[in-house]
Amino acid sequence: MPTVLLFAAVLAPVALGYFFGRRWALGAGGRRVPGHFGIFVGLCALLPGLAVLALWLALEERVVTAMAAAALPAGLAGLPAERLALVMNQVANIAAGTVAAQSEAMAAAAHYRALGEYAQLLMPLAVAAAAAAGFMAGRRMLRADFAARSAVERMVLALFMVCSCAAILTTVGIVLSVLFETLRFFEKVSPAEFLFGLEWSPQTAIRQDQVGASGSFGAVPVFAGTLLITVIAMAVAAPLGLLSAVYLAEYAPRRVRAVAKPLLELLAGIPTVVYGFFAALTVAPLVRDGGAWLGLTAASESALAAGLVMGVMIIPFVSSLSDDVISAVPAALRDGSLGLGATRSETIRRVVLPAALPGIAGSLLLAVSRAIGETMIVVMAAGLAARLTANPLDAVTTVTVQIVTLLTGDQEFDSAKTLAAFALGLLLFLVTLIMNLIALFIVKRYRENYE
Repeated sequence: MPTVLLFAAVLAPVALGYFFGRRWALGAGGRRVPGHFGIFVGLCALLPGLAVLALWLALEERVVTAMAAAALPAGLAGLPAERLALVMNQVANIAAGTVAAQSEAMAAAAHYRALGEYAQLLMPLAVAAAAAAGFMAGRRMLRADFAARSAVERMVLALFMVCSCAAILTTVGIVLSVLFETLRFFEKVSPAEFLFGLEWSPQTAIRQDQVGASGSFGAVPVFAGTLLITVIAMAVAAPLGLLSAVYLAEYAPRRVRAVAKPLLELLAGIPTVVYGFFAALTVAPLVRDGGAWLGLTAASESALAAGLVMGVMIIPFVSSLSDDVISAVPAALRDGSLGLGATRSETIRRVVLPAALPGIAGSLLLAVSRAIGETMIVVMAAGLAARLTANPLDAVTTVTVQIVTLLTGDQEFDSAKTLAAFALGLLLFLVTLIMNLIALFIVKRYRENYE
């Protein structure tokens, strides 16, 4: 379905409603704000159209799949739910042309494709009909004493509330979905083994005829590797980022600041795969050769190499935000300190930085979250070995890398190996939540002191 047709189905009634409402207001006494009447009728057309579009996109695939499943041959329609889901997935792949067609599924795939095309044709018609119905309803509400401005504000407020609730419900849905799969994982693996186990080797046999161990699911080495790389990255990013922010905000001339800050922020725009190549091809060999020169044994892939490059990558997160926070400290605090005889450096250390501490803590937290969630640099420079070590010259792995590894390829979502990815994700979410609570405590405490 052309995207232009869908946009026309939504925007045409909205434009028509705006011009009609404005014209009606001008013809009913020349009101001072006829634009509010046009916006009101336009919103009356827009909101139903968007609602139908969102509902259609959410239910289209399920409805098409259910209708196609109902038309399957008798031998396939009576399969259990799990087998039927696999069959319909195969039918959808054949209809999309991603896999070769099989004789027993060709008819079902053709029916599935026809239903999808029919649904794509009906979508703009349904959206246009809902928008037209909203336009007619808004048109009937217009009268001489109608408070269009208040109605528009209420509608916009309701739209904002819906968007806020959508964001909240999305977060709740993500947490519940991960929690549900984590509970399934803990039915197969003891929570004590997962939380306190010292060996991570989730290679299990998927089928009964395969030879494989029961697997080890101790997450301590994985989180230890994450912590080690994050500490190294923050040891690079925190001092460099904070000191560069202090220089740009307090010492740098305007011309230097106008050039240096955009150049520093360019580091955040470099793709992580480029950082990964740089870490694997340049930094990792330097770390290995440097370790050999010092008489130390350094792996080809090490936590130090990944942490150093990751620290450079997250410098802008610390520098840019801290710079903005330091610049926002009221000038009266600086002037008062200087007026009492303090030097410029003493003013920065004892007045400016404590006043900006809530924002600085937020920038550091954002940098930590970015370091924890990084995957590509770790894969290319630190390896995949889950090793419980504090030696930065050893190869380690992180939580995000293991999640990607566990969910890559053809996996069976009833095995402990695949479900372990959801358990890792939930535990990582809890760690991030605790960090957020600590940051909020710091912000609340120091904000009360300096407001």
